[in-house]
Amino acid sequence: MIKYPDINPVALDLGFANIHWYGLMYLFAFLFAWWLGNYRAKQAESGWNTDQVSDVIFYGALGVILGGRIGYILFYNFDHFIDNPAIIIRIWEGGMSFHGGMLGVFLALYLFGRKTGKTFFQVSDFIAPMVPLGLGFGRLGNFINKELWGRPVDSSIPWALDYGDQIARHPSSLYQALSEGLLLFIILFIYSRKPRPTMAVSGVFMMAYGSFRFITEFYRIPDAHLGFVMFDWMTKGQQLSIPMILFGIFIFVLAYRKDTEKHTTEKA
Repeated sequence: MIKYPDINPVALDLGFANIHWYGLMYLFAFLFAWWLGNYRAKQAESGWNTDQVSDVIFYGALGVILGGRIGYILFYNFDHFIDNPAIIIRIWEGGMSFHGGMLGVFLALYLFGRKTGKTFFQVSDFIAPMVPLGLGFGRLGNFINKELWGRPVDSSIPWALDYGDQIARHPSSLYQALSEGLLLFIILFIYSRKPRPTMAVSGVFMMAYGSFRFITEFYRIPDAHLGFVMFDWMTKGQQLSIPMILFGIFIFVLAYRKDTEKHTTEKA
């Protein structure tokens, strides 16, 4: 069993302000998204330019931060918010919901699409491969903040982690960093390198993320104030992932069906 490394959540103390690792992880996420977006924009027939990449990153950042925080409050901590509304601005303490951030990004992409004349799925297909490593950075921030403790596990497992309670646990935040972050990035990067029907890349993202999140939640203890929300085993994260998986399957199948009909019509 490995003892949790006692990491100071404050990366830099400036005296007048503290820079937290959790905030830096968001900065790293946006910088990576900006770099990858510019790389993809330079590919032949991408239909994007560097100015549009910068703009969509800005829109997306607002969607992530506002949607993620509001979603966390609504989905996971609404009772605490009623008692203390000021918690909604304390992002540096952790507490961001991916599903809330996703809804915030959806709205941001819609607004960006209206501004640029691109459809929602043209935008979402372009940015989908830019998202996973950002999610991975966020999970590393959770690990540094000593959040998202894993469920107890046999201490003989070499990577079992002691968070300070002398109980061997799964390092669930690291599982999520690897699956939702690195593995999902590899899948989307490889899949999106070739031309795909509109909506297909977005569908793969939603199916894969929802599936990874559903699986890794089995290794993470549910939020203490929520517990299991269905069937005495399903967490809130799993409950929110189910419609995401189903919608991902729907738009993926629809994308290829429309593409087949288009080619059939062109040949007729």
